[in-house]
Amino acid sequence: MARAVRFHSHGGPEVLRIEDVEVPPPGPGEVRISVKALGLNRAEASMRRGSYIETPVLPSGLGLEAAGTVEAVGDGVEGFAPGDAVSIIPPRSMARWPAYRTLATFPAELVVKHPPSLGFEAAAATWMQYLTAYGALVDIARLGRGEPVVITAASSSVGLAAIQIANRIGAVPIAVTRTSAKKEALRDAGAADVVALHEEDLETRLREIAPPGVRVVLDAVGGPIFTPLTAAMSRGGILLEYGGLSPEPTPFPLFDVLAKTLTLRGYLVHEITGDPIRLEAAKRFILDGLASGALQPAIARTFPFDKIVEAHRFLESGEQFGKIVVTV
Repeated sequence: MARAVRFHSHGGPEVLRIEDVEVPPPGPGEVRISVKALGLNRAEASMRRGSYIETPVLPSGLGLEAAGTVEAVGDGVEGFAPGDAVSIIPPRSMARWPAYRTLATFPAELVVKHPPSLGFEAAAATWMQYLTAYGALVDIARLGRGEPVVITAASSSVGLAAIQIANRIGAVPIAVTRTSAKKEALRDAGAADVVALHEEDLETRLREIAPPGVRVVLDAVGGPIFTPLTAAMSRGGILLEYGGLSPEPTPFPLFDVLAKTLTLRGYLVHEITGDPIRLEAAKRFILDGLASGALQPAIARTFPFDKIVEAHRFLESGEQFGKIVVTV
């Protein structure tokens, strides 16, 4: 038996329940993990509310990131043994492979032996954010040394990961945040410039920071911000949209798209995790960065497993700076 977080109806954090569930032995190609820590993502709040790209059968588990020790391996699994410290590449379906439980099973190809220096909490805060940022900036946009890159929702875990990755490859990260409250923390985190969206004119500030225009934008917000973002982009630029935090409609900036031949592109981390060759390159980049210290997961706050409802409330507050982690 394992303790698992599940929900029987869609709604706010209060619909989450901790229940006892049966956990079968790992099947062929699977690894069962004794979970020590969980990383929380907005995708989990979206699925709980019923607005995620995946529609689960209820009751459903959830969760995309975990770290812990190998408890058992299925037939055909090589390279892992009971007791190994591991962390999880986010699966395509969190209903099929839910992480919010004390014992969890995953496909072996999604299990990673992380650097020994990385504790369970940091390991649980690693893969979603760095894979998302790497896939967008390095794999797709081919961000180069000296290039400016605009990163919205910059104090989120993905935003901070994008700042670190941009700095690692010698690019110039420009952070966009709602107010000036997190400006100094973002500069300390490596942002070359910070724009407070609700206090400054975004287009004007971006044009001041990067007069030739910005080729690469990583956006999690959508909504009206598309207009000033695209206005400040350079010819042939690419805007990668991986979120949709704004409750307002997202305009299509037709004339900037035409005049500058812009690419506005939706992006899911599954593009990387579903391609073994691209995933292997991403893992090497991230593991090397973790080992060197160039990549360091920022943890906003930790909660115990029994406080999962409170952890989800904090997740939706927008107050965090970095990743929310739940310890088991």
